[in-house]
Amino acid sequence: MPMPGYVFRDGQPIPDSEQQDGGHLGTSSTDRRRISTSTGSALNTPTSSATDGDHPTDSHALANADHAEKGAAQFNGHETIKNLGWNEHPKDVPDLVGGLDNEELWTLIRRFNKQMYHVKATTAPLLAGLDLNIADEDEFSPDKLRANVERLYMTVIIGLMGFGKHIARLRSWREPRRTGAFAATYAVAWLLNLLVPTFLTILIVLIVYPPSRPILFPPAPLALVDSNTGGVQSPKAGVLGSHDSATGAPEKHKGEAVEQEASNFVSGIGSIALSSATGKHEQGDPDSDPLNKSVPDPTRMAMAGADAKSAAQGGTPNEHHDKTKQPMEDAMWGKMRPVMHVIGDISDGWERFANALSPTAPFPKGRPRLILAAVLAPAVAVSLVTTAAMFMKMAQFGVGVGFFSDPLIWRGLDWLNKKYPNWQKLLELRNSILKGVPTNAQLTITLLRIGEANRAPLPPPPSSDEPPSDKPKSLNGDDVAMDASHDEIQAAIHQDPAEKEAAEVAAATAVGAEGKPKHRHGAHILGFFKGTTATGVETKLGVDKVRAKIGSTHAKNHLGVLPKEDEKVPTGPVDFKGRYKGHKGWVNISTAARVPCVSWSRESSDGSGGAVEDTIDRHEKHVAFKVPIQEIQELKKVGGLGWKAKIVVGWATGKTVADGLEIVDKAGNTWKLTAIQDRDELFNRLIAIGGQKWESW
Repeated sequence: MPMPGYVFRDGQPIPDSEQQDGGHLGTSSTDRRRISTSTGSALNTPTSSATDGDHPTDSHALANADHAEKGAAQFNGHETIKNLGWNEHPKDVPDLVGGLDNEELWTLIRRFNKQMYHVKATTAPLLAGLDLNIADEDEFSPDKLRANVERLYMTVIIGLMGFGKHIARLRSWREPRRTGAFAATYAVAWLLNLLVPTFLTILIVLIVYPPSRPILFPPAPLALVDSNTGGVQSPKAGVLGSHDSATGAPEKHKGEAVEQEASNFVSGIGSIALSSATGKHEQGDPDSDPLNKSVPDPTRMAMAGADAKSAAQGGTPNEHHDKTKQPMEDAMWGKMRPVMHVIGDISDGWERFANALSPTAPFPKGRPRLILAAVLAPAVAVSLVTTAAMFMKMAQFGVGVGFFSDPLIWRGLDWLNKKYPNWQKLLELRNSILKGVPTNAQLTITLLRIGEANRAPLPPPPSSDEPPSDKPKSLNGDDVAMDASHDEIQAAIHQDPAEKEAAEVAAATAVGAEGKPKHRHGAHILGFFKGTTATGVETKLGVDKVRAKIGSTHAKNHLGVLPKEDEKVPTGPVDFKGRYKGHKGWVNISTAARVPCVSWSRESSDGSGGAVEDTIDRHEKHVAFKVPIQEIQELKKVGGLGWKAKIVVGWATGKTVADGLEIVDKAGNTWKLTAIQDRDELFNRLIAIGGQKWESW
């Protein structure tokens, strides 16, 4: 592969006949004028002379702005796509975005890939100026619920854990100077009846002046602090391999340990989370999957187990006797969508507050903090003149008004609904004090748009099959600000030699004299069924190959879903290996033309990495479809196999299923691409190039 900075010919030149009519295939002149003049359209590049008013969202405007601090992806002037390190070792990738470490950027993108399933372009006005909000009609699926609960763990729960451990450190008096300062401040404020003003003033200082945060609350790795004693403890993982995870487990890249914890957290939840843990997402299943249909639903195991227990105790679990079973199941699943939305809203709110307190470039740094401080400043003034008795009187008055003024309240709400239909939306935090502050998903798409605006797509997060190192992560004075000796900290972050020796002995005893692992009788039986299942999977997919040759559309969509190792080749940022109607080929993103397009062809746009004219001509001859990116209305990730079949294939073969992507244009035409090696990277480029205002579904 070329080294970072290698310039690709990003697509083929458009013939003169196409350039004259705007490059849009099969549209009228009126439609072509609308495409070329639409907001944030194909001219969404550094060479565009568009003003801020021409950008559909604040995210698009920030992506095209001239940033003071720049990374490799923020230098414009490239006439062709610049490869900044796709498929390269992370150490060979330059700093991509100014003010943001590459590891933090890749953490955002990796979590963005898990969160985004389905997006639609919207023309509705944006109250907060940022797109990619969650749609109110967002469909429920257990896999989406899983993603939301994982996000809740990585944001809210981990944050609350950190807060709880800071409280434990203060209460322990193991840091006597800091605890003494807090105690003295509390005592003086209590004597002067200024507890609330003091608390609010400290809160304002923490918001407005970030350097005060490490002074008042010195950082320490989460897993290194004992939540009971506030002192140093050995991490639950046995070694301190990460700083921001609850277990301290080792990680290959920043944030991966927390993500694994979140996954295990969801897997340990009961009943409904059982469906989430299996990744049930029927909306993304293929239309017809014989392997998926022949696999039993594992989420029925919990209900079947309950029925078996009831029958053993003399009960009558049969649905003909129990008339409440189906209605209760329907009611429970019906309530899951609002529950999923609530979890998502809580995580979004937490992320917005975090991004307001510690903004990430290119979003403004001072304005969100000043707004939050301005909201609290009147509360400080009011608390100075409000006694405890006055506060209790006002609280009691509020309870009485709320209890006895129901008719007046409903009349007032009815008047508001008629006079100001969107008043409830305007009161939401994202549209008021947190207006313009992004969630992590909105931050990520802005960063992706920065790369596309400068013709330098951001490289995907690195990945490898190697396990993380067992060596402890390095620490410096800024990482551990605790009153503990160097020896105590080193003993805690390193694995106990006795435990390490015991683990090595256990591993050695599991290996026989001939150097082969010892297997129990049950393992042999399980291996037999596993091998039989793997053979059945291969047989099913082999039958699909025959059916595909006959002409079965559904069978064609299953070809290549289990790619062989020799079929995996480095792809991106211009060409992505994938299939269309079962045929092998390449998905090409062309942004060199006036109207950026996505197309599929039997040939890659540049052959095998070079910029040779005859290979470009071959690509043009084999193009099956070409869609202007500005005309894309909907992008939907779809599974290569059904969710049940994925479980079986993953267990029996250990292979990764290559998933697909559906593209829908404004006219309602649909193109389904399957067996895409780097589906998430293709999805990210497509949503970042155009000027659409996206909505997450």
